[in-house]
Amino acid sequence: MANTEIEFKFCIPPEQHKAVEAAVRRGSVERTRLQARYFDTASSVLARHGIALRLRKEGSRWVQTVKAAGEGSLQRLEHNVDLGVACSGAQPEPDPSLHADTPAGQLLLKTLSGTDEPLGLTYETDIWRLTRLLRIPGGWVELALDQGWIRAQSPEGGRRRRAPVLELELELVKGELAGLTALAQRWASRHGLWLSTVSKAEQGERLRAGITRVPAVKAEPTRFASRNPGGREIVQAAVASCLAQILPNASEIAAGSDDAEQIHQLRIGIRRLRTALRELAPLAPQAIDPGWQAPLVAVFRALGELRDRDEVLEATRAQLLAAGGPPVALPPASGGPGAQAIVRHAAFQSALAGLAGFAAESIAADSVSEPQGGDATGLDADAAMALLRQRLARLHARSVRAGKRFAKLAPQERHAARKRLKRLRYLGEFVGGLFDRSQSARYLARLRPVQDALGHYNDEVVALQVWRELCDTQPQAWFGVGWLSARQPQLVRDCADSLRSLSEVPRFWSR
Repeated sequence: MANTEIEFKFCIPPEQHKAVEAAVRRGSVERTRLQARYFDTASSVLARHGIALRLRKEGSRWVQTVKAAGEGSLQRLEHNVDLGVACSGAQPEPDPSLHADTPAGQLLLKTLSGTDEPLGLTYETDIWRLTRLLRIPGGWVELALDQGWIRAQSPEGGRRRRAPVLELELELVKGELAGLTALAQRWASRHGLWLSTVSKAEQGERLRAGITRVPAVKAEPTRFASRNPGGREIVQAAVASCLAQILPNASEIAAGSDDAEQIHQLRIGIRRLRTALRELAPLAPQAIDPGWQAPLVAVFRALGELRDRDEVLEATRAQLLAAGGPPVALPPASGGPGAQAIVRHAAFQSALAGLAGFAAESIAADSVSEPQGGDATGLDADAAMALLRQRLARLHARSVRAGKRFAKLAPQERHAARKRLKRLRYLGEFVGGLFDRSQSARYLARLRPVQDALGHYNDEVVALQVWRELCDTQPQAWFGVGWLSARQPQLVRDCADSLRSLSEVPRFWSR
């Protein structure tokens, strides 16, 4: 059966469960009990490779399924084998060979060939699924509302663990990806849903291992499907690279994580994405939805306020105490929303769904109609490369000029120089693979210490402003004002020297 699936998966806030179920039931629905058993080796070799093998009782029939990661955030490799009607009391055993000669099956067999460990039951799910087919222009989408439990036994024994499941999946059965994306955006906005990148298999593996927090996901290189991509493909590849960082971190935070590194990496991902939409827009002007920017900016700024308090101000207070300064009390939190509420915001989730749909077009060509109009596909490969060279050269030259005048720049101009340097770095990271890789890597390596210098300066500017405000109620804060002010001239010189040094760095985009 199907080798791939393209779907959006959302988590449902418990308070929205009844409303979502009522909305799903506004049509012909089917209710099925799904009882699945997942298998892996004792060392979790399949989970480590992003593969899930399960046997699931769907009503009265057993189905064996293998799933593996696909291209992008919406696609999964999948292959199902119907094993027939279930016999009373009998449970089949997994047979990986049933999936041979399929993309997911080949990954499964290759992974298992590298181990002598036998497969064993790792966790189980018991889900009631409510499904409905919904018509979209030119096709169909299946809505699947899942409610139930995941149960797992820890490797060390003890009590069985369990975790609730409350999800809505929207899977493209037939038709255009744009129709699926628009539908996903409507459901997310209407019911306060948030995109989740955590599969039931991954939830089960975490439950089994007792994992309550996972590492933050960092940026990964841009991957291009062809050697000479045109404008639209370049934009899609850059957006996909950003989403590979944004979506997993946003998923964890929306689910309740307050991990500082996840919040930090989410902000980096959003900053990279904003750079991609700004700097690459001329490559395919018709491809960018102008409505994406505002929610990205709002979430980036709101999370930035949390970071300034939790990291910058706390770090500065520790530095001042170490320098012999008196203790001060930081200003109270603003009382605004926390990271979870910020990330769950409907406009942000809708924008993420739209961006995910756009990025997935390149890996869902069979379900997407051809872009309409001469400008929809963007520039051809040669014109795209010429424009990239032009934009890289412009950002580089302006950064070097800022270094020559940095000491004379107004504070807002220094801040603009810092943001411009970040755009230069991220643009170089997005498209460096289209040029000489070794040269682009050397150039980007020279940018990082420059960015660090400007970032350090900016953090101390933020801290100095806060300490000045503290002086109104805490006179001892004047120590911090003096200490931070005395450091400013040297930090400014460091920034200027770092920016000027870029003039000596070979440009990887030069012919």
